[in-house]
Order: sequence, then C-alpha cells, then structure tokens
Amino acid sequence: MSEIHTNVDAAEIAKFDDMAHRWWDPEGECRPLHEINPLRLDYIEERAGLQDRKVLDVGCGGGLLSEAMARRGAQVTGIDMGENALGVARLHLLESGLEVDYRQSSAEALAAEMPGQFDVITCMEMLEHVPDPGSVLDACARLLKPGGHLCVATLNRTPKSFAMAILGAEYLMRMLPPGTHEYARFIRPSEMEAWMRQAGLSLRNLTGMHYDLINRSYRLGPGVDVNYLAHAVRED
Repeated sequence: MSEIHTNVDAAEIAKFDDMAHRWWDPEGECRPLHEINPLRLDYIEERAGLQDRKVLDVGCGGGLLSEAMARRGAQVTGIDMGENALGVARLHLLESGLEVDYRQSSAEALAAEMPGQFDVITCMEMLEHVPDPGSVLDACARLLKPGGHLCVATLNRTPKSFAMAILGAEYLMRMLPPGTHEYARFIRPSEMEAWMRQAGLSLRNLTGMHYDLINRSYRLGPGVDVNYLAHAVRED
C-alpha cells in the first residue's frame, strides 16, 4: 500500500468522528476550537492573505476554520478523512450559505491529484494526530503554488505542554475530552522546521498561543512552549 493511503490513524479519525455532531456547539467539547478560531483566522490573514485566495484547509473537521476563511473572501477546499465530520461540515453550509468544497482525502492523495494549485494551505491542530507529520508537510509543499503560504498550528513537546494541554485541559478542567492528545506525538519547533526545510518550505514565523485561566481567554504572543502557530513559504 502506498504512502498516500498509509499516513492515517483510524483510531484518531474515529475519535473526532464520534464528536462530529457537537462540532458547531460553542458551549460543548469543541468550545476551545470556537474560542481560538478568531485568533487562527487573523494570523492566517495577516501572514498570507485570504481575499480571492485559493485556500486548502487540511484536516478541516466540521468546517469551523474553512467557513471562516470563506467568509473572508477565500475560495476554500476542505479535506478530512472523517466521514462524519465532513457530513456535519457540508450540512452546516446549508445554514451559513457559504461555499466550501469538502472532500474526503488525505493531503498526500490530493497532492498527487492537484499539485501546485493553492495560494494558501492551513493545517490546524492536525499534525499531532497523524503517524508521519513530515509526510503531510511534504504533501502541503507539493500542493502549494511557488511562493505559496502554509500556516500550521500544533503543540510543542515539553513538560509544560504535558501539564497544561493534557493534565490540565483534558483531565482537570475538562476543556477537551480525556485522550484527545498523545504527548509523544507533540512536535517541537525544531522538528517542524526540519521537516519544512526538507519539503522545500522556509519557516518565516513562530508565534505562541496562550490561555489566560483567570479571564478564560486566548491570545497570541511570544513563547512557544505549549501551543504555537507557524508560517512557512514554498521557496520556488
């Protein structure tokens, strides 16, 4: 079986498919995604632009970010391997009236079909859920037009991230379902940069995402020891 079909963790897909029907509930278990979505959206628009851009959302889930980017004027394609999540994403388009092309596909499979087609690619909170993150980044590089932009969000592999993202968020505060993350799959920025460089991508920016426990709000700023966003450009 080729690489296109093997960089998938069926258990991870099932985990998110099980919660698909609650994806658009801002008070449910996807509440953190709703709360960070404006920050992610502004970061992408500031670094890469969205108006009239051809954008691919890799690991789009139920479509929170995909719809938000479409609302800002992007022509959006969203891919995911979760059938239930994509069903919810397509259903929500009937409510929003927006246009997003949702497809059940891996990044690797789409790269074989549509190389060099996208101005901007987003891959948010997804790399830590696949067996080979480097393969996804390589596929993203192949999907981008020369000079195209990639924006990624993931978790750093540090003791602080284990304490906050797993012990705190999942088991103490119950902000996320227990078992959402596996610490061994968290990605250090140095690993991310190495995979990007190998794929022909140039890392341009790293920004931390921080949770304020007192105000129960998120912000972007220096410090990437827990959650972080990365922006890279295809150098061609």
